[in-house]
Amino acid sequence: MNKSELIDAVAAQADLPKAVSARAVTALLEIITATLAKKEEVSLVGFGTFKVTQRASRVGRNPRSGTALTIPASSVPKFTAGLALKAAVEAGGRESKSAQ
Repeated sequence: MNKSELIDAVAAQADLPKAVSARAVTALLEIITATLAKKEEVSLVGFGTFKVTQRASRVGRNPRSGTALTIPASSVPKFTAGLALKAAVEAGGRESKSAQ
């Protein structure tokens, strides 16, 4: 599912016009992005948690020449699924297997 499909699904499920759904989805993504940029966490109980983790610097290799190079430390976003989301995904996996 891409962003426009998500907007369509939100519009259908919430019985909202597409324009309103588009603004809501865009606002949600912007708020999550801004919060993570401040190195803060976004926790949606049952769904999951978005947070920023630190990746240490490490030695890598140039794929062309094979020479060693240092990859600098960085901050990366991470998502951890909540229990309800994990259960829903697991239940969906069992249903699709039994339908085959």
